Amino acid sequence: MSASSVTPTALVTGASSGIGAVYAERLAARGHDLLLVARDQQRLDALAADLQARHGINVEVLSADLAQATDLARVEQRLRDDQSIGVLVNNAGIAMNGTLADATAAQTDSLVALNIVAVTRLASAAAAQFGKAGRGTIINIASVVALAPEMFNAVYSASKAYVLSLTQTLHGELKEKNVQVQAVLPGVTRTEIWERSGLDVTQIDPQMVMEAGEMVDAALAGLDSGEVVSIPSLPDAADWQAFIKARDALRPNLSRSSAAARYK
Repeated sequence: MSASSVTPTALVTGASSGIGAVYAERLAARGHDLLLVARDQQRLDALAADLQARHGINVEVLSADLAQATDLARVEQRLRDDQSIGVLVNNAGIAMNGTLADATAAQTDSLVALNIVAVTRLASAAAAQFGKAGRGTIINIASVVALAPEMFNAVYSASKAYVLSLTQTLHGELKEKNVQVQAVLPGVTRTEIWERSGLDVTQIDPQMVMEAGEMVDAALAGLDSGEVVSIPSLPDAADWQAFIKARDALRPNLSRSSAAARYK
């Protein structure tokens, strides 16, 4: 993480369970005070009490539904105004089962509001505050389906591809301002998101399912080593570099004054 003479407060969204709760635990162990954001006030209070008792750090909870404009604006403004915050873990998100054709407008709108709009607004607020301060860390939780969209639901996969693209662009915008930006691309991780989306994780090949603690520990190791994109289950980082190299090879021909001969 970006160095600071004072360990900054970390704001973690979706902090009441799963990946968010593990990030809260790991960051508390690193000495960060915490601002925990989620909808479930009771779970947040219990987690805050536990982390304060075990790690001797200060924990504030903020009950908010980031899919709701009023709640999102409240958290966004806190990020812009509170200069003690120097870490954002943009974790809150939902999944959706089934095809796009079968999804209701309400389901689609809710996913886009949380997985795209909220992530963007909070990342923007953090970028403004951290960039001005010349320090900070933004962690955006994406998914491996950003690279393999055919594996899962269309809207969810597209939302995570957006998060990956947003993070890579933010890295370019903030790298000269001493702000570290990371996209984390987990595979299937054992959390409540599956049950809430109507999927049974026990029906997935157990060789594909990672525990949340192991996933977050790998992601933080990637952050510490300076990775912009961390894929916790990927054995060889050279495979990702080869993917980027292949993508970059397309760049000279992505925009030209005439169509390629193969289309004529």
